[in-house]
Amino acid sequence: MTDRLAPGDTAPDFTLTDDTGAEVTLSGLRGRKVIVYFYPAAMTPGCTKQACDFTESLESLKGAGYEVLGVSKDKPAKLAKFRERDQLTLALLSDESLEVHRAYGAFGEKKLYGKVVEGVIRSTFVIDEDGKIELAQYNVKATGHVAKLRRDLGLD
Repeated sequence: MTDRLAPGDTAPDFTLTDDTGAEVTLSGLRGRKVIVYFYPAAMTPGCTKQACDFTESLESLKGAGYEVLGVSKDKPAKLAKFRERDQLTLALLSDESLEVHRAYGAFGEKKLYGKVVEGVIRSTFVIDEDGKIELAQYNVKATGHVAKLRRDLGLD
């Protein structure tokens, strides 16, 4: 079983390439609250719904002091197509090696249609200004997740 993060844990630092080819480092965002969410694959129905929901909420999340980073194993070129196709405005990061997914417990055994498989575990983490995990949510649903997260953060 993959180790899972819990509130109070230090968020594993990372440097990943975004859909424009720029590097994004978590520690470079210290002093700001960050939402990092892991999703299985760009341009699939559930992941598209979730990314669009984050995009629709991005202005109010930023207004409340949150940066949003979406992380998948997709290559930056595919992420760029995803951004363009769906007019996404959040940062999309590529973790092809799955190293960051594993550090966050967002890759491992999961049930898919009743079978145990190894794959990306749809997960969301809220990281405080000091780099500590404030909220860790595993096996989240793509549809309705952003609305639930907003309620959990006291934004609605």
